[in-house]
Amino acid sequence: MATHMHANKNQMLVLAGTSHPELAQMVASKLGVRLGEIAIYRKPNRETIVEIKESVRGKDVYIIQTGTKAVNDDIMELMIIAYACRTSSASNIIGVIPFLPYSKQSKMRKRGCIVSKLIATMLGNAGLSHVITMDLHQKEVQGFFNIPVDNLRASGFLIDYIQTSLPDYRNAVIVARNPNSVRRASSYADRLRLGIAVIHGEERMPESEEDDGRTSPPNAEAQYKDAFGLEMLPRVAAKEKPPFNVVGDVGGRIAIIVDDMIDDVDAFVKVADILKERGAYKVLVIATHGVLSSDAPRLIEDSNIDEVVVTNTVPHGAQKMQCHKIKTVDISVLLSEAIRRIQHNESMSYLFRNVGMDD
Repeated sequence: MATHMHANKNQMLVLAGTSHPELAQMVASKLGVRLGEIAIYRKPNRETIVEIKESVRGKDVYIIQTGTKAVNDDIMELMIIAYACRTSSASNIIGVIPFLPYSKQSKMRKRGCIVSKLIATMLGNAGLSHVITMDLHQKEVQGFFNIPVDNLRASGFLIDYIQTSLPDYRNAVIVARNPNSVRRASSYADRLRLGIAVIHGEERMPESEEDDGRTSPPNAEAQYKDAFGLEMLPRVAAKEKPPFNVVGDVGGRIAIIVDDMIDDVDAFVKVADILKERGAYKVLVIATHGVLSSDAPRLIEDSNIDEVVVTNTVPHGAQKMQCHKIKTVDISVLLSEAIRRIQHNESMSYLFRNVGMDD
């Protein structure tokens, strides 16, 4: 028994980046430790300077840094802190990144690249030995890292919010705002024992076809035939989505749209309009990461959305000042418990009990 208690002899040090000092303070106080002393400032040309004011040698260092509006500063700062710890002989360096920047760019785009793979490589090279994050946009992003990644889920806290703050939640229906988010919606619906509705179709702008080679010569029909006179390039009709349609009944119900993040709110506002047209008497948006960029708070304030519920993975105090519909669920206890379990070499699976694979 004694050996288990001292499984990990390294001292723990929690450092906070500048992205979300409030969350870092909450996590540290729940762990019963003080935040390590660190000075971070920007030179006039925006270069980041990091000075760790205490020894990290042989310690397990947890760096709390999330993605915000200044996302490139956040990621660079995290890497500089990690590299400073690595070159100062820290034993383990764990990045606590509640909202992992660039996790949306996890698919190949035309003449683009998979940016989240690049970020994963850079974080590993900077010295991180482990990453704790929350609700990755695509779970496959975990596979881009060559180090362990714990992808925590906020769904338990959000489901708890629905059950405790909506007295009539049994009259709700969970809405997937596009067919891609059906799995997440049904995972919530199963645990709340509710039905789901799906929004299908959308308004699409025609994409520009000028310069991608479709119009390059030669375009004579004969040129497209092979030796057997068969066409080599099948002519496929362009994919066209039907106009917006709601699959499922939302009349007289509370419609709860679930997603992993809410940033650009235009799509949510359109969906809320459609749900209200179909008779939903209240529309809620529930998401883990409340990025809410640019004029999102004003658009929400003026929209048919009655409430937006997000966690505090991303700081959104300024947005709440502009929009009284934004509510916050605190997830700092989940992060602090994950840190405590890693520090004491305990199993993480306890944190994933009753969590659906599709959250």
